[in-house]
Amino acid sequence: MTSALPTPARHRAATAGGDLPPVTMFGPDFPFAYDDYLQHPAGLGAVPPSHHGTEVAVIGGGLSGVITSYELMKMGLRPVVYEADQLGGRLRTVQLDGCADDVVAEMGAMRFPPASTALFHYIDEVGLETTPFPNPLAECTPSTVVDLKGASHYARALDDLPPVFAEVSRAWDQALEHGARFGDLQQAIRERDTDRIKEIWNALVPALDDQTFYGFLCDAPSFASFRHREIFGQVGFGTGGWDTDFPNSILEILRVVCTGADDDHVSIVGGCQQLPLRLWQRVPDKVVHWSGDTNLDALHPDGPLPAVTALRRTADGEIAVTDASGATRDYRSAVFTAQSWMLLSKIDCAEDLLPADHWTSIERTHYMESSKLFVPVDRPFWRDVDPVTGRDRMSMTLTDRMTRGTYLLDHGPDQPAAMCLSYTWCDDSLKWLPLSARERLDVMLKSLRAIYPDVDVRSHIIGDPVTVSWEAEPYFMGAFKANLPGHYRYQRRLFTHFAQDDLDPRHTGLFLAGDDISWTAGWAEGAVQTALNAVWGVMTHFGGSTDPTNPGPGDVFDRIAPIDLPDA
Repeated sequence: MTSALPTPARHRAATAGGDLPPVTMFGPDFPFAYDDYLQHPAGLGAVPPSHHGTEVAVIGGGLSGVITSYELMKMGLRPVVYEADQLGGRLRTVQLDGCADDVVAEMGAMRFPPASTALFHYIDEVGLETTPFPNPLAECTPSTVVDLKGASHYARALDDLPPVFAEVSRAWDQALEHGARFGDLQQAIRERDTDRIKEIWNALVPALDDQTFYGFLCDAPSFASFRHREIFGQVGFGTGGWDTDFPNSILEILRVVCTGADDDHVSIVGGCQQLPLRLWQRVPDKVVHWSGDTNLDALHPDGPLPAVTALRRTADGEIAVTDASGATRDYRSAVFTAQSWMLLSKIDCAEDLLPADHWTSIERTHYMESSKLFVPVDRPFWRDVDPVTGRDRMSMTLTDRMTRGTYLLDHGPDQPAAMCLSYTWCDDSLKWLPLSARERLDVMLKSLRAIYPDVDVRSHIIGDPVTVSWEAEPYFMGAFKANLPGHYRYQRRLFTHFAQDDLDPRHTGLFLAGDDISWTAGWAEGAVQTALNAVWGVMTHFGGSTDPTNPGPGDVFDRIAPIDLPDA
């Protein structure tokens, strides 16, 4: 069931306290209102008419690449998209055997916070429906089972769990307040008080850049108990356990929680890959230069060009792009939206494409591993009521067993449904890597049988399992970026690359985008925001500009730029 509110109003109404403004992914590193920029009637800007029809290479057809291409097309430029695999990137939806079209497996992104207001601009534009996602203890989740150290706890709300879980929840709230001024920071984000956000966040960055997530917990008086830290790691709150993030920078975690990225998730009915596919087919309401029926599909009659194999600078400063067919085309500007590690391994790159410190930043990028396995089932049997206990036969499950997180995706009574039997990260994901889909399924069912000994999950499965390990995908080599302690300077270089006034001219014209360039990797909002940065960069590279009433991210860069930490 979708929300009773119309889609745009729903996202603007995502407040935590009635009259309070909503928490959105506004900053904190770069507090620019991308949603307002997108909705302004003046548009994102314009290039001089002499450049209309000029080709711009867009390398990567994930969400960032498709949005970059869509907006460049609207300005009158001609995006030329290269895609090694399939449009959508980690917005990858797979149809499950024996199920209706809307019963799918989301192999990458599968849940989206309403705080992602720039993302929802495009979700709304292409007319997609959303529905609440059944996270642990979410209002839409019938029940949750927390299984730790062989003991299972059934709950419909946090208060149904043993008191220690509420203690852990309070400890997390207190740690955020004690170590990160969470209340003040989130209030500033609600109010879009840029100066206040910068004041708070710019003090936290140098203080916490060298701190791990786990170290932050250990420093918090509220988490003096190892037992509390262990439970928090294995169960967490919101989307589940956090322990796979423990080695990462605490700044990464603060960016998620202070912007509401882990709250009130929804899924896209029919699958999230529809978003890039619909944008590819969409004829914009307003487009410059091109005929009124132009879309990205029309500009690519044979589909995207194949994988890029080499990037070079030409003698006159253009960017030469060679693809897997052996063809080379030269461009005055290009946008690279694929995983940045591709520039180190899959693509033969000339060193003068980027400054030396940017290459270092790419090389030091740290990616999280991630794996999933889905199966189609005959019906949502988990809603059957156990006549003895009065409980659901099965629940959304968090456990310290191999499955870690199991999600139950209902599509109506007696209708085929989907089970995400396991969703794991980092070391937990690597445990699955050598196993085939069938072997993974057997291990997962063994784990679930230990939690639900009277439930025969296998008897309900009606088709083959589908699985992914993103670290093994040749054009990804990981799920998404997650900075380690000390990586802030590297991330800043990559995110700010779109503002090229201070770069040597020989390093300009190529722009980086994608969620691993963003401050909020792993969230589609970051892919959108960096795409819009790159669009602004390309526009200005061609001598274009924004309307004075709607300044873009580069126009206000000097005032809101991420704090620049000294190297010495």
